[in-house]
Amino acid sequence: MNLKGTVLIRLAPVVLLIGIAAAGCASASGSTTPTSTPPSSESASATPTPIDAAASSAIVVTDPMSTAEAPNAPAPTATGVTAASAAPAAGPASVALGTAGNYVLLSKAGISNTGTTKITGDIGVSPIAASAITGFALVLDKSGTYSRSTAVVGKVYAATYAAPTPSVLTTAVKDMETAYTNAAGRTAGVTELGAGNIGGLTLAPGVYKWGTGVTIPTNVTHSGGKDDVWIFQIAGTLSISSAKQIILAGGAQAKNVFWQVAGATTLGTSSTFNGTILDKTNIALQTGAVLNGRALAQTAITLDANV
Repeated sequence: MNLKGTVLIRLAPVVLLIGIAAAGCASASGSTTPTSTPPSSESASATPTPIDAAASSAIVVTDPMSTAEAPNAPAPTATGVTAASAAPAAGPASVALGTAGNYVLLSKAGISNTGTTKITGDIGVSPIAASAITGFALVLDKSGTYSRSTAVVGKVYAATYAAPTPSVLTTAVKDMETAYTNAAGRTAGVTELGAGNIGGLTLAPGVYKWGTGVTIPTNVTHSGGKDDVWIFQIAGTLSISSAKQIILAGGAQAKNVFWQVAGATTLGTSSTFNGTILDKTNIALQTGAVLNGRALAQTAITLDANV
């Protein structure tokens, strides 16, 4: 799945929370070296806020344009973790999403959902037709420009709807691709951290780059101020293991965390993920996964309640 539009209707498992958060970063010439979080931090120094029990059977994507907290599924936060920097906006500038930021889910190849989900915010597909949005029981509005769904607290748009929807979506997709290129082109301050395994680390604001894939087998903490930015450049795939979490500490916000991924992104069962995913290929949220941010995919987005 704020993300009113960060990859929850009550259903068996899927909980997708899309919101937006904030960040900062370190430049290539003055990068901040991330420090490893002791294993015990997952249960003590970096304890995430528990997900509301009632939300365990729902998917929520909060509106990207809203600053309100997402219902039932708050972004996990850390306690007892000192922010990496008190300086304002330490690091790279935020990635401009343009009109792509008006959507919590945006895809060029389709959005599929299995089971009952709840997404808060607008979603869209282009240049694919509305038929590529499955599992939502769409009801076309009388204007013909968008549809409604009991699974979406917002509007559903497709390239085959009435004007001006097609042209608006075309611009949004171009903005999504521009944002992907922009994020990929930033100068990295940290490269090949953990050989692609960043589990257990506490990451300061900055630009991180890998020539391979990235795995998150244990909790990861982003520690920084509310205006700090994190940009992750990943040449391969991105995956977070089941029940693991991206934890925000020191005031860090999901809207300022950007994951630029060339390969597929997979959010494991019951995992909690923060930030905007800009993916060259597909994004899959498995059963119970919570995304507090946005999922912007240049191929498909899959919400699977059966995994």
